Amino acid sequence: MYLIPPRRLLLAALAGLALPAGAHATTRLAAQPNARPAAKTARHRGPAASAAAGAASPTYAGHPDAMAFADAVAAAHGLDPARVRQQLGAARRIDSVRRLVMPPPAGVAKNWAAYRARFIDAQRVQAGLAFWRAQARWLALAEERWGVPAEIVTAIVGVETFYGRVMGDFRVIDALATLAFDFPPGRRDRSAFFRSELEELFVLAQREGSDPLAVKGSYAGAMGLPQFMPSSVNRYAVDFDGDGHIHLHTGPADVVGSVAHYLAAFGWQRGQPTHYGVAVPVDSRDRAALLAPDILPSFTAAEFAGRGAQLDAAGQAHAGPLALVELQNGDAAPSYVAGTQNFYVITRYNWSSYYAMAVIDLAAALRQGWTAAPR
Repeated sequence: MYLIPPRRLLLAALAGLALPAGAHATTRLAAQPNARPAAKTARHRGPAASAAAGAASPTYAGHPDAMAFADAVAAAHGLDPARVRQQLGAARRIDSVRRLVMPPPAGVAKNWAAYRARFIDAQRVQAGLAFWRAQARWLALAEERWGVPAEIVTAIVGVETFYGRVMGDFRVIDALATLAFDFPPGRRDRSAFFRSELEELFVLAQREGSDPLAVKGSYAGAMGLPQFMPSSVNRYAVDFDGDGHIHLHTGPADVVGSVAHYLAAFGWQRGQPTHYGVAVPVDSRDRAALLAPDILPSFTAAEFAGRGAQLDAAGQAHAGPLALVELQNGDAAPSYVAGTQNFYVITRYNWSSYYAMAVIDLAAALRQGWTAAPR
């Protein structure tokens, strides 16, 4: 992951425009938290269209920077330099990837209600309950080990890829090479980040004994059901079923364990709620002061009260820091919640309060369905 989507489509979702089901991904292109709730449609073209586009694109075989990079990666990790050169040389520049990382058009109003509707519907809930039933053993083990509830893990997989239905069909090496060596002008240069992820892809392939040319994913290189970037696979993914390999495309046990481990590594607190209800201060200066840290929990319950924010009863008893989270609703009044450390942890997966609330609301719907279902 850099565990984020085409930003134009993302803002179309926020503006309430129609998007296909499964419209999200995690590719973390925003530098600041809360910058982008998600969508992923154009990046998920059919295999034939992707193959045709790739076949017409230039390779990196004659690219001096790419070949020097290949030599450096091979030297740093004890890899065969000729093989790394051959593999990277087979990567192709994909111009649609360059378009997809560009900033969205200005002036599109965010709309939480429209965004939420993309992820909380009967079809996704039913698919999530089916995933939960099939992976109940692994979800229970992950919750026991890391304290992350089964419904949160299940909801993240649902929001990310609709339980594997929408994982991306770009070759990851093409996407990463394009953004590493041909990052488009017109936005802050992130080529260094993508070079790092490209290096991580070679490390991952060496460790797993896999072919880096065969891995498919998002336009920004996120992979598998949980849409991990290569660095996140290397740091946080786990071989939860103990078969000696990490399978994020085809191994749901490893997916469950990896998502739970990722959240735990970023500070998930066992048993802590994700948020509380809150009535915001009437005074605009107090409201602005509470909103200033964005989604970073920074205030005690007493400080909320001192600024005129009225927490619900559970929130008033909360011992840790809180963040006032604003969710815009287009021309309607914004929605607000008081986010806890666990709310913030979900945003480490995708730096967006809208994303976090979509996960939380889908998780609540899944828990309700799970509790009500006869077993």
